[in-house]
Parts: sequence; structure tokens; C-alpha cells
Amino acid sequence: MRQVQTIVSGMAGRYATALFELAEEAGSTDAVAADLDRIKALIAESADFQRLVKSPVFTSEQQLKAVGAVLTAAGISGISAKFVKLVAQNRRLFALPGIFDAFAALVAAKRGETVAKVTVAEPLNDAHYATLKDALAQQTGKDVSLDVTVDPSILGGLVVKLGSRMVDASLKTKLNSIRHAMKEVR
Repeated sequence: MRQVQTIVSGMAGRYATALFELAEEAGSTDAVAADLDRIKALIAESADFQRLVKSPVFTSEQQLKAVGAVLTAAGISGISAKFVKLVAQNRRLFALPGIFDAFAALVAAKRGETVAKVTVAEPLNDAHYATLKDALAQQTGKDVSLDVTVDPSILGGLVVKLGSRMVDASLKTKLNSIRHAMKEVR
């Protein structure tokens, strides 16, 4: 198995690394990545599923039963389903977002890509997506995959986090800067 030199740390990193190694051994890294993206989307779409993932109120049995039902309904099985059920059984569902991010970083490193987390006020159309991806690829010299999050609270513009660098070109930040500058003038 080829080692991927990517730093993932903490509990989520350990879980993601274990899942990545299992997926590599089974030759199903892309399938597991696709399943995790689907699970991430399911969590984002359902307030009840978000509550199940985040709340410590539910027992491991309740979490395991609920997660099993959701995975079955979504048609997710195999390594991905067994892994998420194990996470539920260990009462670590709250770590799923971090696990998903760490797994994506490991997959991207394996492919020779880098992952850019992009926050926008409204969904990007295909042309803007491609332009942003090309600009980041030129900047880094690597193939870049975008993890786009829509957050209307930034009002406009975008926030890009690429590795340890972050560029905040959001309208909200610019307005706050102007507000702060005006307070200093008084």
C-alpha cells in the first residue's frame, strides 16, 4: 500500500486514516468517498439527522438503529455503512464532519490534489466554479478540488481556505472593516 503523506490529527484523523487504509486495501477508495459525500449531504439536508449526529442525549443503541435505517434507506452499504455504524456504536457521531474532511484530504493527497474549502453566499454556477478552480490550480500548481459551502450570512463574495492560508473576500468582512474604521475616526 502506498503511503500518503498528509497530516490528519485528532480523533477524527485517526478514524479517517483507518477508513482510508481499509478502503485502499479493498480498492474502493472512490466508492467510499462518494458514500461519505452522500452521507454528508443527508446530514446537511435533515435537521433531525443533524440533531442525531450532534446530540449526546441519544444512546449508542438509538444512534446505531437510526443511522442503520438512514443508511439502508439511502442505499449505502459495504465499508462505508459498517464504518458509520461503528462510529455510532462508539458514540462518536459528532466527529463525522471532521472524519469526512480528513478522509477527503487523504483521498485528495493520494490523487495529487489539494482541497480548497470555499464559502459563498449563494451557489456557484458552473462557469464560476470552473473559473475559481482554475485560478486556485494556477496559484498552487496542483489540481484543486473544491469543497463549497453556501452561507448566506457572508452576504456576498467568498472565503477560501487552502491549507493553512485563508482569503476572506466576503462582503460581511469588508463591511465590518469599514464599520471598524469609521469607529476609529470618531
